[in-house]
Amino acid sequence: MTLGLVAALAGLALLDSTSIGTLFIPIWLMLTPGRLRLGRFAVYLGTITVFYFAVGILLVLGASKVVDHLDGPVALWIQLVIGVFLFAISFRFDSKKKLDTAKWQNRANGSTPALAGVAVLAGVVELATMLPYLGAIGMMSTADLRPAQIGLLLAGYCLVMIVPALLLLGGRLALRHRVDPFLTKISTWFAEKGASATGWILGIAGFLVARDAVARLFFL
Repeated sequence: MTLGLVAALAGLALLDSTSIGTLFIPIWLMLTPGRLRLGRFAVYLGTITVFYFAVGILLVLGASKVVDHLDGPVALWIQLVIGVFLFAISFRFDSKKKLDTAKWQNRANGSTPALAGVAVLAGVVELATMLPYLGAIGMMSTADLRPAQIGLLLAGYCLVMIVPALLLLGGRLALRHRVDPFLTKISTWFAEKGASATGWILGIAGFLVARDAVARLFFL
C-alpha cells in the first residue's frame, strides 16, 4: 500500500461525497421544517455507508478474480483505458440540463424505515454512475494488497464519502440560522448545475485513475 494510492483513493472518495445520495439528500434532511431529528439522519447515512461498503467488497472480489487471470501490465493498461474513458465522457454532460430533485426530496421526508429504503435506492440508482467508486475499486484490485488492507481502504473510502455531510450537520447544529441559507443555496445550485458538476467529477476521477496507472506502469 503506497501513499500515492491512499491519496488517490481519498481524492476519489471526496468526489463521491458530492453525489445525491451522500450529500444532497442529507442536506434536504437538514432543511426539513421543524426540529432536526438526528436519529433519522444517522439511519440514512449509516444505511448508505454500509450499502456502499458491502457492494464494494463484492465488486473487489469479482474484479480481483478477473485481475488474477491477467498479467500485471495488462491490468494496468485496462485501468489506464478506463481512466481516459472517464475523462473523455466528462465533456458530454450538458451544463444547461437541470436535475429533477423534487422526487428525492419527497422520498426523504417519509418514515424512518422508508428513509433507510431511500438510502438503498439512492445507492442502487447511483451505482452505475458512481464511476469514481468503480475506478477506486479497479485501483485496489490491480494493486498488490492483502484482503485486510482492501477492507480497511474500502471502509475508509466509505467514511470519507460522508465526511462533508457530517461537517455540514455539525455547522447546522451549531449555527442553524447562518448555515440554513448556505444549505439552501447548495441545494438550488445542485438542481441547476448538477449535470455540469457530474461532468467535472468524472473528469477529475478519470485523471486520478489514469495517473495511478501511468505511475505504476512507467515510474514504479
